[in-house]
Amino acid sequence: MTSPDLRPATPAQLAWLGREVAAWRDDGLVSDDQAAAVLGRYHAVRRLDLSRLALGLGAVFIGVGVIWLVAANLELLPPVARFGAVVAFWVAVTGGAELLARRVRSRRSPVVGAARGLAALAYGAVVFQAAQSLQVPAYEPRLVGVWAAGCLLYAYAVRGVAPLVVGVVTGIVWVSWSTLESAPSAVVGVLTAAAVAGIGLAASRLHGQSSFATVWRQAGTLGALVALFVAAVPGLAPGDLELAPALVVGGLLALGLSAAVPLRREHASALDLVELVVAPAVALVGWLLLLWDPGTDITAVGPEEWLHAGASVAAYVLLAAALAVLGVLRDDGRVTWLAVAALAVFTTFQAFAVFAPIVTGAVLFLALGAVFAATGWLADRGRRQMLQVLEGEQ
Repeated sequence: MTSPDLRPATPAQLAWLGREVAAWRDDGLVSDDQAAAVLGRYHAVRRLDLSRLALGLGAVFIGVGVIWLVAANLELLPPVARFGAVVAFWVAVTGGAELLARRVRSRRSPVVGAARGLAALAYGAVVFQAAQSLQVPAYEPRLVGVWAAGCLLYAYAVRGVAPLVVGVVTGIVWVSWSTLESAPSAVVGVLTAAAVAGIGLAASRLHGQSSFATVWRQAGTLGALVALFVAAVPGLAPGDLELAPALVVGGLLALGLSAAVPLRREHASALDLVELVVAPAVALVGWLLLLWDPGTDITAVGPEEWLHAGASVAAYVLLAAALAVLGVLRDDGRVTWLAVAALAVFTTFQAFAVFAPIVTGAVLFLALGAVFAATGWLADRGRRQMLQVLEGEQ
């Protein structure tokens, strides 16, 4: 039986540590007893990603099923009984998750995470059932906002990543739904996504190196990429700028969190400041791209269309490159993957939307292949140079 004081490590990590400790012992830095004491602090574990995935999917399907039952109105039960049943299920799942968290000593237990995620989803069922009992329309963004707020409060109360993910996703849905419902225009959509980027990237810096920072950073990255993607769509009319309440709240929250980063962190690095500049830069560039209307004639591509497409691609490449570097420096592979994948989708979309009318399909695919190959080569070269610089600074 493993002692609870031992720290878990994968076999690959233990193999690396064993080689390092052996080198320290050969160099006389540690004795045999000290080397054995260091290695004795860890025990081998194997991360079963399949079980984690199965638990997560199970929690999601059960949570969605409960919400679906609520949406189906459960006509066999009166409103009070329906509400009581859903609340009882939510309380039981939440209490069970926290009891399980007390029994399981691992800080990243997939079982506890799945239980807490199910509790966050069950809270959404409570919100929708309460609205149904009070005769409130179910298709209201404010209900999603209440769901998101409850999940975020729960996540920070128990330091749970799974409810935080549910809260962030539902919060983004609430902000997007609210703003576009009250002010359906492209410029409002771009500014909303930029506000999400500002909130996510600023919140990630306030959390330091914790797992919460990873969730917020990925949400901010997605917001920035979506904002500039929408702004660069050829021929998209900007529409009217109406300050929807959710957009105002999101913008003020992004500004407040960004201002709190230098105050919270005494020694803010240049990378911290770059992260804070991403959202306002995306909002400004996106707005300018929307205002720049080269025309919507798809039968011919003139100099202005070429210039607009070139500026859009250059701006998006710069943003994706900056976010990819951010993922490398923050040791967050998902951010780098998001940036590269978004760049590939954006380049393909721009090629077909702008240049497809003037070149054949075969030539277009050859050009895209050449662009992707060149981009991959440049990215790999930049990665190797960055690693050389980082190793030189150590």
